[in-house]
Amino acid sequence: MKIFNTEQIRDCDRYTISAEPVSSAGLMERAAEACTKWLRGHSRNNETFYIFCGNGNNGGDGLAIARMLYQKGFDTEVFLDLSNENYSEDARNNLQKVRAMSGIGIHDFQEAEDWDFNPKSTIVDAIFGTGLNRKAEDRTARLIEHLNRQTIRKIAVDIPSGLFADVMHPDDAVVFRADHTLSFQFWKKAFLHPETGIFCGKVHVLDIGLSREFIHRTVTRDYIICDYLIRNVYRRRPDFSHKGNFGKTCIVAGSYGKTGAAVLATKAALRTGSGITFTLAPASSYEILQSACPEAMFINGGEDHLTRFNSDDDYVYGIGPGLGTERETAAGLTAFLTQYTRPVVLDADALNILAENGLKKFPRNSVLTPHPREFERLFGKAADSFLRTGLAKRKAAELQIFIVLKDHHTQIITPEGLVYYNITGNSGMAKGGSGDVLTGIITSLIAQSYPPEEAAVLGVWLHGTAGDLAAEKHGKEAMLATDVILELGNAYRSI
Repeated sequence: MKIFNTEQIRDCDRYTISAEPVSSAGLMERAAEACTKWLRGHSRNNETFYIFCGNGNNGGDGLAIARMLYQKGFDTEVFLDLSNENYSEDARNNLQKVRAMSGIGIHDFQEAEDWDFNPKSTIVDAIFGTGLNRKAEDRTARLIEHLNRQTIRKIAVDIPSGLFADVMHPDDAVVFRADHTLSFQFWKKAFLHPETGIFCGKVHVLDIGLSREFIHRTVTRDYIICDYLIRNVYRRRPDFSHKGNFGKTCIVAGSYGKTGAAVLATKAALRTGSGITFTLAPASSYEILQSACPEAMFINGGEDHLTRFNSDDDYVYGIGPGLGTERETAAGLTAFLTQYTRPVVLDADALNILAENGLKKFPRNSVLTPHPREFERLFGKAADSFLRTGLAKRKAAELQIFIVLKDHHTQIITPEGLVYYNITGNSGMAKGGSGDVLTGIITSLIAQSYPPEEAAVLGVWLHGTAGDLAAEKHGKEAMLATDVILELGNAYRSI
């Protein structure tokens, strides 16, 4: 699924209006109908809706929603900035229709400050839309702050008011904090970054019938990892095959006291479908690994930490979980990366070693899986996650690598500057061991001859989907990284 910026969305609206043809008012009706249908399906019969409308087309959407909800039997109250008569044409037309309905109350924004909101009610934010390019000020900012203090359900139409769709909002901006956001046709970048996504609640993308032709032919570099993409990437396992058809995975991991990380990465590689799996680890990890992962073979790489990095062109290496940063380990890793030419997967302590030694030379098409702090140590600090993504795009192009930037919505960034946002996964995965599992998954997929880009995309999706299945079974608080591994089979089945 493509992610469009504000200008592209505006162009898509215009193209749809001219190509169908449909009027802008008709398109607004479609958007309002989609929102009304969602609201009806997720509300009680006696629900009261307080709809806050701006003067632009987002406000026009809100006014049309108010009219449709009232016609469906819901109590509806509309709040406007009555001191400002500068409405868009479609918003003005919808306001006239609402005024013609005696059962809908129309109030000034200022009245909300003393309003006794029904606890069995919903606030609908339709103040600002995606065209916002400056922060909310004065009475509108005070209104949003007041609405945020209310403890009833809050829903944003298209985007929470105060957010910019494509970039970070100013630090002192006031933003509506929604429980749900009803977005028209597309995901927006603001929904996917941590500083802005926290205002959106659960995002629901509503199809309003924008032109499929325009969407298909319009170029973007940002994508959502959707079911359609995964079905096209996934390769069904042939019946007539043997273990040699599915590659050799070598997990390079573990040190004294950190063997668990090696176990998790190895088990994940096995569960993802690796044909033959090895674990290169110190001797102190031998008994644990052989007991926990009997399907994998052990390679001795040192005593309590790794000092020897075997190099075999038949293996695909995933390096880093629980590795430690001992001097001999760092020297061995540096020597390995200097001579090895095939793509490797680097995570955790492998990234820390590279950062400490200032090494930024990787085999072409390697996959790095840093969390934000590891990324910062490697490539430098960015003021916010939008700028961090930009920096990651530059580094991926410069070094010809793939960067899996782990976050709530993990991003896969390619050397060509494409960004794939993952929307599977949950906060229950924010625990030690989750990253080790992801390393094993991606390494196993590359060993099975998936190109690194496809391995990263499919791997991150599998990881998140298995995490969602584990959360359903155990709850976010109680689920473990081991539970994610055990759900990989069900994640595959869901494809």
